[in-house]
Amino acid sequence: MIQTGLIQNAHNDLVTDASYDFYGLRLATCSLDQRIKVWQLNEGLGTWDIEDDWKAHDAAVSKVSWAHPEFGIILASSSFDRTVKVWEQTSYVESEQPQINGAASAPSSSRWTERAVLVDAKGTVRAVEFAPQHFGLKLATISSDNYLRIYECLEQPSLSSWQLGEEVDVLTLPSTSPGPRSISHTVTQATPTQTTSTLDGASSSLVAHALQQQQQQQSQASGRPGMGNREADGGWCISWCKDRYWGEIIAASCGVDGKVKIIQLSSSRRPATLLTLDPSPHRSQDTAPKQTSTLTIENEPATYAVTSVSWAPSCGRSYQLIATGSRDGRVRIWRVKPPALSDELDEDGDGDGSEGSWSASLVGDFDDHRAAVGRVEWNITGTILSSAGNDGRVRLWKATAGSVWRPAGHISVEQAEELPPDVDMDENPMAD
Repeated sequence: MIQTGLIQNAHNDLVTDASYDFYGLRLATCSLDQRIKVWQLNEGLGTWDIEDDWKAHDAAVSKVSWAHPEFGIILASSSFDRTVKVWEQTSYVESEQPQINGAASAPSSSRWTERAVLVDAKGTVRAVEFAPQHFGLKLATISSDNYLRIYECLEQPSLSSWQLGEEVDVLTLPSTSPGPRSISHTVTQATPTQTTSTLDGASSSLVAHALQQQQQQQSQASGRPGMGNREADGGWCISWCKDRYWGEIIAASCGVDGKVKIIQLSSSRRPATLLTLDPSPHRSQDTAPKQTSTLTIENEPATYAVTSVSWAPSCGRSYQLIATGSRDGRVRIWRVKPPALSDELDEDGDGDGSEGSWSASLVGDFDDHRAAVGRVEWNITGTILSSAGNDGRVRLWKATAGSVWRPAGHISVEQAEELPPDVDMDENPMAD
């Protein structure tokens, strides 16, 4: 049975993110009040006690992420002030005054020291996440300028020098990689901008030209490609693949196009898109675009920004699970299949030697929140998904024995509701 707790008045403004450390005994929270707080679990009482509290940025803090403990007690934070900061917890003596008459030394406490400030972003930094520990001390960021940036720490343990290894414009990165040995694959079939049929008496080139003009007009109206009229309409999120076998892979989404790109990172090659997750083909046929004799398109399906993406731990499965939450209130679960396990990896372990392709299928699509979804997150075994929405509820999703995903209960901030007794957040993963 899941136990719930409530931290009253955690911040003076809206809490934007919360992140557990590796052991689940500490919780870092950040807020629009520009502060970061670290909470310690009191296992005896089951309560969370404040451990540290400090002003971290000059604007709202958007995300926090813990590094793996093998690198130390390290936090990274991203902010609307266009910076990413790296913090390390250090011990110190509360009173540095010399001892008088042999008095005992003052008790030791802790504080968080700013070790590095990363200032490459040209827009508000919306997400930051440390890479899995087997890739070293690296972190990824994504900002409203639509760039994914990968940093690597060059000086450990000082944490003072970070190198910008990759800078990828996610929107302009091709959805598929060219070449006969491409390992890219896109789930979509025909989208409103990839029409397979033409008008009576009109050539396909005219239709394509009209569609291209419409896209340009929409981009000009929005002021920036891939974004709505306001920056608040967009969504920027990232999540690393936890499985080291395929090399460094990250899921990223930005803007308002509602797509998630699975991006392969390599030290010897340019970043490439392995897969694009696009839910639009799964919408109702009634929402398909209608064409008129004037080459205009009506009733185009609305696209909603992806606000959160979470890559599940694989735990030995032959496939991967990726969850997304969107502004349309939908929680989606994707089953992603890598290429057949043969001799996919090259000598560098970059996973680019495969002749196969990645594929994906939508195995869960829920609109229970009926409001924008702010966060999706997997449990430690990747068998239960939790989602938080603007409806004020945290909802749980679990697969049945037939691999059918269904609701498994929900929790309200106002009143904790009893969950089904078979919901165990630490259960073993299901067999394939």
